[in-house]
Amino acid sequence: MTSKGIVIREAHFPGRAPIEAYGNGGFRFADMSHRGSLLCLPSGIHGWEPADPLILAETDFEKLFAEAGKIEILLVGTGKDLRPLPAALRAALKAAGIASDPMSTGAAVRTYNVLLAEERAVAAALIAVD
Repeated sequence: MTSKGIVIREAHFPGRAPIEAYGNGGFRFADMSHRGSLLCLPSGIHGWEPADPLILAETDFEKLFAEAGKIEILLVGTGKDLRPLPAALRAALKAAGIASDPMSTGAAVRTYNVLLAEERAVAAALIAVD
């Protein structure tokens, strides 16, 4: 008889939910908390760790591109300050039919909640802030 021990799974909430709070390096939603960044997609809310949060790349958004047909706008919370998206990422999103809007994480959370309540085809990539 072998024991498998603790199985660590990828962080994923299989549904859409508003973000209730953010800060202290994480987020609260659906009566749960998550430490780290989030990718909010039609398939649910996923734990997300971009390779370099200061310079986002197309490879950081593989899950998003897999669901591109269900997304019209991507809100990108770039942390405490607004940082523009790299040209290559903007071009890849545009080619996939997704409008992108970078803003501070706080503004992205608030905008995401409004668009989600309006049942819009919105996704959000939210970099955690302290």
